[in-house]
Amino acid sequence: MTINWQEEVAKVKDDYLNDLYTLLRIPSYREDDKATEEAPLGPGPKAALDAFLAMVDRDGFTSKNVANMAGRFEFGQGDEILGIIGHLDVVPVDDSWETDPFEPTLIDGKLYARGVSDDKGPMLAAYYALKIIRDLDLPVSKKVHFIVGTDEESEWKGLTRYLETEPLPDFGFSPDAEFPIINGEKGMYSTTLKFPALEGAIESFESGIRENMVPGDADAVIKGFDLEEVQAAAEEFQAKQPVSLTVEASSDNKIHLHLHGRVSHGAFPEAGENAATYLALFLKNLSSDLEGNSYISFIANLLHQDFKGQKTGIDHHDEVMGDLSLNPGVFGAKDGQQFVTLNIRFPQGQSFEQLDKSFSQLGDQFGFAQETGTSNKVPHYVPGDDPLVQTLLEVYEEHTGMEGHEVVIGGGTYGRLMERGVAFGAEFPDEVSTMHEPNEVQRVDRLLLTMAIYADAIYRLIK
Repeated sequence: MTINWQEEVAKVKDDYLNDLYTLLRIPSYREDDKATEEAPLGPGPKAALDAFLAMVDRDGFTSKNVANMAGRFEFGQGDEILGIIGHLDVVPVDDSWETDPFEPTLIDGKLYARGVSDDKGPMLAAYYALKIIRDLDLPVSKKVHFIVGTDEESEWKGLTRYLETEPLPDFGFSPDAEFPIINGEKGMYSTTLKFPALEGAIESFESGIRENMVPGDADAVIKGFDLEEVQAAAEEFQAKQPVSLTVEASSDNKIHLHLHGRVSHGAFPEAGENAATYLALFLKNLSSDLEGNSYISFIANLLHQDFKGQKTGIDHHDEVMGDLSLNPGVFGAKDGQQFVTLNIRFPQGQSFEQLDKSFSQLGDQFGFAQETGTSNKVPHYVPGDDPLVQTLLEVYEEHTGMEGHEVVIGGGTYGRLMERGVAFGAEFPDEVSTMHEPNEVQRVDRLLLTMAIYADAIYRLIK
């Protein structure tokens, strides 16, 4: 039986877009300060989960809500379980969007909204792909668990809670990265470096929203400086750097500095302009008093533009997985200490213990204490000759005419939860990624092509 998947996708295009708009209008980023027993990750993730599970029930499947943090429905029959695992949460937004991030805007065939590519658009394309298979009444020999989480962008609390009571699929994919395939994911390691409280000429230094985002804005307050001299230094600095720096005086003779860089995904720190490290560099060069501050000098000397961790001595290269990446993501003050939280993606051949030891030694040298994160993950790799990888690449090549090949990324996806798990789509090789960035965008025709690829791939895996 020959199935024209493109024709089947065309039949559900309008329904898909209507449902996608519904999900995109929900600001489903995690808000711990608004968390309740009913909404443990805040109102947005709960609302998105409720909306998606309502679609599942509407379409004749039976949904299962797991602790208001994750959900599932099942399809098919058989002993072996294919997992499709996506997420409904998104990263926060800033004020640099050109459109309303939570009101989907269609311009020249491109859809702008937070979550359109990461991950609501691809996740819903996979859902509709499975629905097409169901509605065609095609024979299957395996069971599908379609699973959604609501905290992929932070600590994976949703899927962690899910796996406490629910089975892990035998193999599968997450529609949460890029084509042709992601069959390798670097390990993930976060650590917070705690320095003594700021004193003297600098009163505050803050930047960043999430550790897995390159911060686009940074603020500092300094005192004891001549306003005109600082303004002149700022003009000279931004003339040489790819950032903007504003200087304003406050009524209490203090000076407020605001630096604007460029946000990017923390897995690709070189794609952004880290506002915090640029601001530290400016402060270090402004005065010997500030250069002597251990916190500012550490950021400026060891973290600025050091995407591979070479200055800190944590760099590592693997022939399959490539280089370690380092993103200083959050800066601020807490409990009388000044801190910076680092997000590190490391290849196989390196370990948590090695990284802990390196930062312990640096702490002795630079005067900081270290607190390792609680959601670190080891590297994950599914060999290229695995039948799952081979099938997905074959489908991709047939639908796109593009060559399929193995890819390893620094980002982490739910695919790594399964021993034979990969990420599959939905950004294409000729697209510039806007995940985690302002003006996140995806072409509608590419979302529909993705749905056809998913439908074909899922059916080949379960028939």
